Amino acid sequence: MRLSTKGRYGVSAMYELSTYYDERSVSLKEIAQKQEYSMAYLEQLFSTLKKERLITSQRGAKGGYKLAKPPEKITVGDIMRALEGPIELSECVGGSEDYKCNKSSICVTKDIWKEVNDSINTVIDNITLKDLLDKYKSD
Repeated sequence: MRLSTKGRYGVSAMYELSTYYDERSVSLKEIAQKQEYSMAYLEQLFSTLKKERLITSQRGAKGGYKLAKPPEKITVGDIMRALEGPIELSECVGGSEDYKCNKSSICVTKDIWKEVNDSINTVIDNITLKDLLDKYKSD
């Protein structure tokens, strides 16, 4: 299992926005240069993040992007789900499509995957952008 660049780049870009939360809007060009990401790829990610109401945009000379909420109100899980969809290790645990497995009642591994899946979701839902800001400042 490997996290895609959508999630990784999205969290990093949102972190970058959070560093300017109380100050100003940030251009995609600035984020792309600082993070060394493709501007075209960031445009795709930011389009999705804007639709999910995690960021806002402003046009003009002082335009750019800002967080739609304070950094303490946006979790890594919010960003990951906006960009990647539901975090699920297997269809049979937490599947949003009402997946029905005919081996569910005798499956010896289902509980393991559910526990791992729940642990991942717990971690990403309890780390906010503010937590990342605080950690970076303290390191």
